Parts: sequence; structure tokens; C-alpha cells
Amino acid sequence: MDPYHERANLLKVLAHPVRLQILDELRGNAECVCHLSALLNKSQPYVSQQLAVLRAAGLIEDEKEGANVYYKLVDRRAAGLVAATLGRTGDCSGHTVRAGCICPKCRTDGRRCEPIEEG
Repeated sequence: MDPYHERANLLKVLAHPVRLQILDELRGNAECVCHLSALLNKSQPYVSQQLAVLRAAGLIEDEKEGANVYYKLVDRRAAGLVAATLGRTGDCSGHTVRAGCICPKCRTDGRRCEPIEEG
């Protein structure tokens, strides 16, 4: 594939508001799908679909830690494009604690991540 098509494909993946939000959050810290779901106010299946697109494009990788899977941004080109597009949005240095989030990083009781009941 020539470099123009390759870059156009990267831009297509980035040209989605939820995927852009996910990448913005992953710039600062690896996160689990339940945290991203709470942060974006989207269902876990929907967030998982968007993560699958980002993973297939090679922009993110997942890492299992105990019973949880954390996603992190690994593509420097994508990180640069997100930074150029969004600038610095919030504190890119760590986890954003979200009230009501059930992820292990937001919980203070040390319990592991559990699925959110869809209602």
C-alpha cells in the first residue's frame, strides 16, 4: 500500500468522535473498557466495538492484568495526530477517577471490575 493510502486509512480511523475520545483518554493512561464506558457514557459493547477498530488498525494494544484487560495507545503517529487535533485536553498524566465507575482504578474497595447491567 502506498503511503498516501496508508495515511488516509489512519485518518479514517481517527475521524470518529468516540474513537477520538478513547484515544484522547488513552494518551494519559491505560484503561479498561468498563472505565471507558463510564467515562464516555456509552454501553460496554459499543466501546468494545470501537476498541476493536482501533486495535485492528494497530493504534492500541491490550494487556491483561489479573481478570481485567487494559488498553493503551501504542502508535506514535496516532498520538501525534490526536495531540495536534485536540491539543492538551485535561491531565494527560494519569487516570481520571469517575464517580460511579466500577473499574478497579476508580473503586476504593479493591474489588475487581464487573460487567455493568444494561437496562
